[in-house]
Amino acid sequence: RIFTSLYSWSGINNNNQEECPYLQRQNACQRITDANMFALISLPPGMDKAEWLASNTVAFFKHINLFSSALSEFCTPSTCPTACGPGNMVYFWTDDHGRKLKCSAPLYFDYAMSYIQELLTDEDVFPTKAGATFPTGFIFLVQKVFLLLLRTLAHIYWSHYSEVLALDLHPHLNTLFSHLTLFCQQHSLLEPEDMKPLQDLITALERHG
Repeated sequence: RIFTSLYSWSGINNNNQEECPYLQRQNACQRITDANMFALISLPPGMDKAEWLASNTVAFFKHINLFSSALSEFCTPSTCPTACGPGNMVYFWTDDHGRKLKCSAPLYFDYAMSYIQELLTDEDVFPTKAGATFPTGFIFLVQKVFLLLLRTLAHIYWSHYSEVLALDLHPHLNTLFSHLTLFCQQHSLLEPEDMKPLQDLITALERHG
């Protein structure tokens, strides 16, 4: 499967509330830890940057895949016929034949998680043996992974925040999202246009965090 960053502003709005609840102070201030995020995202002295990016890519994938799986029963083709995020941004997938597909959310994110899983288990891309080198263009593959992970969390905020609140998972979601965006900013893993639709959320979490 081939990943694409193409998107559109049209689509179905699964968030029917006039004011996004995830921007409200009483929700945005919730965290599961008061740990110094900047200490968590900074490259440790003496560590190879590719190794640091690789280990964090694997960790973020595991955490976000686990979190999204907890909400999978609420994300169906009928509840989420379009894969979208804040601002009604619609995410498209490009298949092996170069066809741009407008998918339901569960199908899009199944493609995304499968793509990432295949990448992480490819020894030529994410080597696990001592002394192995990372491939040319490794950083670009990492950027693709983090964009997909960002979109996964963006969809949860936009379409499933009521379920997140009902399950009392918003402190976990806020912590995970803040950690992810700070890590991406620190290591230049996302383009400004990728972050723009989420800027209100990023600002709210920074202000109240």
